Amino acid sequence: MNKKVYITLQNGKVFEGYSFGAEREVIGELVFTTGMTGYLETLTDPSYFGQIVVQTFPLIGNYGLIPSDFESGKSWVSGYIVREKCDAPSNFRSVGTIGSYLKEQGIPAVYGVDTRELTKTVREAGVMNAAITYKPFSDFAVLKSYRVRDAVRSVTSGKTEEYGKGPLRVLLYDFGAKMNIERELVARGCKVTVVPATFSAAEALALDPDGIMLANGPGDPAENTEIIAEIGKLAGKKPILGICLGHQLFALAMGGQTRKMKYGHRGANQPVRELKTGRVFITSQNHGYEVVADSVPGGTLSYVNVNDGTCEGMDYPELDASTVQFHPEACGGPHDASFLFETFIARMKKEGK
Repeated sequence: MNKKVYITLQNGKVFEGYSFGAEREVIGELVFTTGMTGYLETLTDPSYFGQIVVQTFPLIGNYGLIPSDFESGKSWVSGYIVREKCDAPSNFRSVGTIGSYLKEQGIPAVYGVDTRELTKTVREAGVMNAAITYKPFSDFAVLKSYRVRDAVRSVTSGKTEEYGKGPLRVLLYDFGAKMNIERELVARGCKVTVVPATFSAAEALALDPDGIMLANGPGDPAENTEIIAEIGKLAGKKPILGICLGHQLFALAMGGQTRKMKYGHRGANQPVRELKTGRVFITSQNHGYEVVADSVPGGTLSYVNVNDGTCEGMDYPELDASTVQFHPEACGGPHDASFLFETFIARMKKEGK
């Protein structure tokens, strides 16, 4: 049996488990994700920066460690909590266990936790801070003062890179972009130029791309005031597709508002309704903030979440821009919304005529 661990929540509740990652003590924002698969994508998704992630599915690690499935070059979570870990994965692609990976990445992880009760606590009380420690934790002033800050600047690559070949050039803003966005664009014949979050509108337009994609990323969208100002300068200049944080930042650039949700949407089973057709898609999501749809000048609500009615997409017909809260590049699934890439490509081709 590994070392005993205490998970202390901001509201005073304490859960016990055992260490299987790096032996470190941390404080982070406690969130849960409902995906039955995709734990590797979760661990390497920059959108989880500053957060302690709870997996609601009981067994994690059964298909091992597969680097080609990673969404970035490292793990960004602050901590990781599971009910049961698998130390003997079965998969021909696996090169190790998640326990060994978490130790290598310096991420503290806990198993043997009643994750069902922990998830119910977050659902009822809302997202809160938590500490993972090896002795009972009692400094609630420190726990309550924790905030996820400078998230986008902490995860953006800070450099410009190019991928793929093709007649259409997409400028992809890296606010914490998942690698599968670039993969999906390249697979559809696009040349993708990935630029850092601080890339100015003037620099972007000087490259004369056929379209601009605003990627996902972590943290409170409203704190990115300089980035929001630059996005405002891009509006109407090129076809734009925003995903997740990109959706929120574009709404803010248009003069809209965002707000923090009680516990957000995280997982691969979020139902979204397209208002124009009534069709429902099952989508992958990872966000804790929402766009206040009726606050956005010039924006038209296009998708809503079936469970809670929150904004899942906006169209800006006068600006040739469209944004969604969910992930069309979802890996490992579902792929219901992948058609948005084709729609974006069609818009770029039309603009180029």
